[in-house]
Parts: sequence; structure tokens; C-alpha cells
Amino acid sequence: MIKKILFWGLVVLVVIQLIPVNRTNKPVDKKDNFVSIQQSPADVTQLLQRACYDCHSDETKYPWYSYVAPISWTVKDHVNEGKARLNYSEWSQYNKDQKTTILQKSVATIEQRSMPMPAYILKHPEANLNNTERNTLTEYFKKLLTDNKY
Repeated sequence: MIKKILFWGLVVLVVIQLIPVNRTNKPVDKKDNFVSIQQSPADVTQLLQRACYDCHSDETKYPWYSYVAPISWTVKDHVNEGKARLNYSEWSQYNKDQKTTILQKSVATIEQRSMPMPAYILKHPEANLNNTERNTLTEYFKKLLTDNKY
């Protein structure tokens, strides 16, 4: 009985690998991108690309495990949700109120350490921001808000 369950479990695992997951990134137009529009400093750009862009831009780099179902479905769902909340590649498409909200929420989530997501950091230790890096990002976002330049 256990052998049958294991066999059919393996069959299901193999078959679900045939279900495609779209991992295609949309083309990025630099004129729409946050770092281009805001003329972000190099250190901020590097931090955003390292810690935020996989889930919040059209420059997602999918890791090897995102090609294995059912994990691939979860990864794609997280990326889609992240882009729905904030897509740095589409910064020009947000209105002023949306940008204000995004910047305010970005400050809050970085300060609360809920971004980058702890589960993401486990698999991507390079995305783990130290206190200085967190401060660099939050101060930059706060300056944009204070100067009203977004």
C-alpha cells in the first residue's frame, strides 16, 4: 500500500512538471524605471536591485527552484503579488498619490523589517539588508517625500 502511494505521488510530481509557468519578464524601458526617473544615487540603485527588484520589477531573476512545481507556482504568485503592489519598472505609470503611498509604505516595511521578506532572505542572503543599508533606503525615500520630488 505504501509503495502504491509513493508511486502515484511520484507520478503526480512528474506530471505537474509539465504545467507551464510563465517566467517571461516584460521589456524594460529605462525611461519608465524608478532609478532613471528619480536619478537615484548608485548606492541606492544597487540596494534596490539587490534586495527589491526580483519581486518588484520587470527584471526578475528566477532561481533554479522556480522551475520545479509546485514551488514554481508559489514563486510566480509571490512575484505577481509583489509587482501588483509596486513595480519599479513602471514608476512613470503611477500617479502622484500612488507614488506617495508607495514611498510611505516602502519606508514602513523596510523599517519594520518585513521587506525584503524574511522567507526570501533565507534563500537569497545577498538581499538581507544591514541597518546601514536599510537606513540608506529609508532616508532616500523620506527625502523624496520631503522634497516632493517624485
